[in-house]
Amino acid sequence: MTATTADAPPPGLRVPKRRGVELSLLVCAVLISVYGYAEVGLAGTGAVPPDAVRYGAGLGLLALVAHLAVRFRAPYADPLMLPIAVLLNGLGLVLIYRLDLETPRDPAAPTQLIWSTLGVALFIAVVVLLRDHRVLQRYAYLSMATALVLMLLPIFFPAVNGARIWIRIGGLSFQPGEFAKILLAVFFAAYLAANRNALAYTGRRIWRLQLPTGRVLGPIVAIWVLSVGVLILERDLGTSLLFFGLFVITLYVATGRTGWIAVGLLLAAVGAFAVGSLEPHVHSRVEDWLNPFASIEAGEGPSQLAQSLFAFAAGGMLGTGLGSGHSVLIGFAAKSDFILATAGEELGLVGLTALFLLYALLVARGYRSGLALRDPFGRLLATGLASIVALQVFVIAGGVMGLIPLTGMAMPFLAQGGSSVVTNWVMVALLIRVSDSARAPRPEPVEAGIVAPVAEEAK
Repeated sequence: MTATTADAPPPGLRVPKRRGVELSLLVCAVLISVYGYAEVGLAGTGAVPPDAVRYGAGLGLLALVAHLAVRFRAPYADPLMLPIAVLLNGLGLVLIYRLDLETPRDPAAPTQLIWSTLGVALFIAVVVLLRDHRVLQRYAYLSMATALVLMLLPIFFPAVNGARIWIRIGGLSFQPGEFAKILLAVFFAAYLAANRNALAYTGRRIWRLQLPTGRVLGPIVAIWVLSVGVLILERDLGTSLLFFGLFVITLYVATGRTGWIAVGLLLAAVGAFAVGSLEPHVHSRVEDWLNPFASIEAGEGPSQLAQSLFAFAAGGMLGTGLGSGHSVLIGFAAKSDFILATAGEELGLVGLTALFLLYALLVARGYRSGLALRDPFGRLLATGLASIVALQVFVIAGGVMGLIPLTGMAMPFLAQGGSSVVTNWVMVALLIRVSDSARAPRPEPVEAGIVAPVAEEAK
């Protein structure tokens, strides 16, 4: 079986494209976002925002152009990924606009809309220009080198809120680590796909874990340690945890050895204890997590985490309604790290559950696309990209809900942050490309003894 046909369904099987389903879901996603935008205006000013039609038309146009790109360049792609991304991005714009009404001197929704437009443009570029995801495998080491350079750059810029994760040039700022996570996912997938047999079946066996030789495991461990070390120097512990989880998950998928999960959890616990005890910035967040109401007891007022917990409690089951909450009291991070608190207060437990189900569905469809592929690189790439989304949601939601210590990261598509929304759209584009390869039908075989034209061309 050739590389061209190895990841496709059996020949003769008619696979529905589902582009009509995608278009219908996109219409629903845009209408829900416009309804939320109008509701925020009614709650805040008593009238529908005058630019509600323009907002709906702009979001609808972006969704339509993205749909056309998928329809003509990835016709067999998963029909749910693009509508979920549009709905989450639209709801994020609504929540940021709602908080802008409380902070008129610091509007963020217009800038976020510009970044979202750029993200959709890059989504279209990836879908149109990248015809086969396996091309990325050729650039594994280039991706790794570029990711390391991007992570090193913020060291030369001033710290922001205790962390060196931003690059500010004039009025423009972005987080290089957001782009590095995609490049590292490509490198991990390519390296592990090329060495999966050596990782799984060579070396020494200790307990239930097959430890490969240093020659095989050494390079990828060195890159991972260097990446995490740089991020710790920059005090970007959220991205450090993300890269660690990505490394362990892709290693487990590549080898099929459950022992790597146990080793990963053990190392994560040891590292978290060490960093939480020795690094003052992280230690303060651990203390805040252990006792979020300590500042209230000391007469200093509620901390950000306490305000976030108050917001979730005020929302109850059905929420206070869009535009009727008080999560702006959280402070400077209400539109970024703590935007989930606004959703919890104004949409309630029901709305928050719906958001989590959207993320879970996006991750599940990514995993499903990876499982449907037979080429190891595509399987690992899809698993890695979907795991990035899952880990981000877990780390951020756990932090703002007080389940784990807070780390500074952006909720995918919802939170304010241009770098985040752009990279999220690129990840969805790559998952779209992988799912198209997984669902595309295989060319019909020809008579015995004659090689199919497509297979011959691939050779």
